[in-house]
Amino acid sequence: MLKYFRVTAVVLAMVLIVTGCTAQQKTSANTTAATTTMTSATTGSQSPASVSGLESAIEAVYAAANPSVVNIQVLLAATSTSPGGAALGSGFVWDTQGDIVTNNHVIDGATRITVTFYDGTIVDATLVGTDVDSDLAVIKVSANTALLKPVTMADSTQVQVGQLAVAIGNPFGFQGTMTVGFISGIGRLLPSNLNATGPSYSIPDVIQTDASINPGNSGGILLDSAAKVLGVTQSIESTSGSSSGVGFAIPSAIVKQVVPALISTGHYTHPYLGISASSLNPDINAAMNLPADQRGALVQTVTSGGPADKAGLKASANQTTINGQSVPIGGDVIVAFNGQAVRSSDDLITFLARSGSVGQTVTLTILRNGSQTQLSVTLGARPNS
Repeated sequence: MLKYFRVTAVVLAMVLIVTGCTAQQKTSANTTAATTTMTSATTGSQSPASVSGLESAIEAVYAAANPSVVNIQVLLAATSTSPGGAALGSGFVWDTQGDIVTNNHVIDGATRITVTFYDGTIVDATLVGTDVDSDLAVIKVSANTALLKPVTMADSTQVQVGQLAVAIGNPFGFQGTMTVGFISGIGRLLPSNLNATGPSYSIPDVIQTDASINPGNSGGILLDSAAKVLGVTQSIESTSGSSSGVGFAIPSAIVKQVVPALISTGHYTHPYLGISASSLNPDINAAMNLPADQRGALVQTVTSGGPADKAGLKASANQTTINGQSVPIGGDVIVAFNGQAVRSSDDLITFLARSGSVGQTVTLTILRNGSQTQLSVTLGARPNS
């Protein structure tokens, strides 16, 4: 049975092996070499020179990015469900003011946070802000400015399956570990808070990679061939709790929205429609007398008093049985968000996260009883999970 694991390592006996590289190298020429090598490989004409070019490109990625990656160690308070203890994860330098980004689950419940830089320097950190729903957090250190080497962020909305992917972090406490693979999937949807007691939400647009990710990699970086950050390594799908070749990273597009707010205010307010929705499929379409190939997000429920309710969006009031399961039908079908085609409920969540903001009025194109119309919805603030 597959299980979804977040990859913070719980420490019983913690031994750190510091292997950081201090060299800074430009990556543009080596990126070209990597591209040439990949092309040669696909045509079956790989040569020793092309292998050497790929190795040089990957070495340059590591040299450029590794000094920005830190090892994070936390002491955890005992609770009614946990004995406390120590854990570790990864993080990366965001700016020259000492702000460091990691996963929220790395530092959640910490009574003390310490950061180890690539050269072995250890400093204490304080918590700046957290966002459970994107699983991101910012901590702050006071350190020599020579150690504060900010990463460069990529545009994750442009990532493609098949691109080179390089992960750097601290699996099992082995500092400065690099693994290499490819982008193996995009647009994944993962639960944001595994311990939610209230409403539950999802992180959209998640990047999947086969670059090895293991406990301790949480909060580290997933890079492209230009040493730019595509995402923050966060979790794996596995039967054992260790890498199975299916790892996930929170996309840079979300990181670039959330982190500045955490630094300035300590929190991030997510936009909110106030609905639950499912993707249309041929069975639901038949039950609703829609074309078999109709795509969109079927509104299942509408939260009373929420933005969608105020705008007049209609929930599914009827039920049908599909494959022995009762399925809600009859609600509005959202087919566009501000002019962007919505082909599934995942699309709707992604567009809301990427381009929505609290107080913004957006236009939803819907199908209601087979006819297309538009509704204006003023987005609210998402309740806490």
